[in-house]
Amino acid sequence: MSNEAAAIVTRDYNGLTIPTAGTFALDVAHSRVGFLARHMMVSKVRGSFGEFAGEVIVAENPLESSVNVTIQASSFTTNNEQRDGHVKTDEFLGIDTFPTITFVSTGVKDVDGNEFVLVGDLTIRGVTKQVELAVEFEGIAKSPWNTEVIGFSATTEIDREEFGMTFNATLETGGVLVSKKIKIEIEAEAIRA
Repeated sequence: MSNEAAAIVTRDYNGLTIPTAGTFALDVAHSRVGFLARHMMVSKVRGSFGEFAGEVIVAENPLESSVNVTIQASSFTTNNEQRDGHVKTDEFLGIDTFPTITFVSTGVKDVDGNEFVLVGDLTIRGVTKQVELAVEFEGIAKSPWNTEVIGFSATTEIDREEFGMTFNATLETGGVLVSKKIKIEIEAEAIRA
């Protein structure tokens, strides 16, 4: 195969170089689905989910593109065995009853250069709520293995109590043990399937 035949074919969308239409599979080895919660209102605890799969479908009309992701709830980690074990119980994720967390996008809006808002349905513990992710398209590249790779980052914030995770403890000094608001942080690469 010649180098020219292996070249990535891109297109212009409002001055931004984007991939042509097609399906991209998340590359778990080069992606992170993370979160941040406040602990005792004085510090921040970060963690992630290590097992997930999903795809990005780039549509002919970029505004009709979509994303779907399934996360294995049991892969939750903050690198603290005791805390992780507690979060996996019914007081939080309830992994025995609700083994997966899913996100299915329903639309794209507010496009501004390489930034846009991805609207979708997030399901945790069997409860589905609409969320909006602030997404930044990081670009497109060809790997040394002649694969077409796209990158993006995304953030959103959820109220964990809306998903049935209501456990908490009041502190003597005021405030609570674990924040209601949880920030979700995603860094991802996806490979054209």
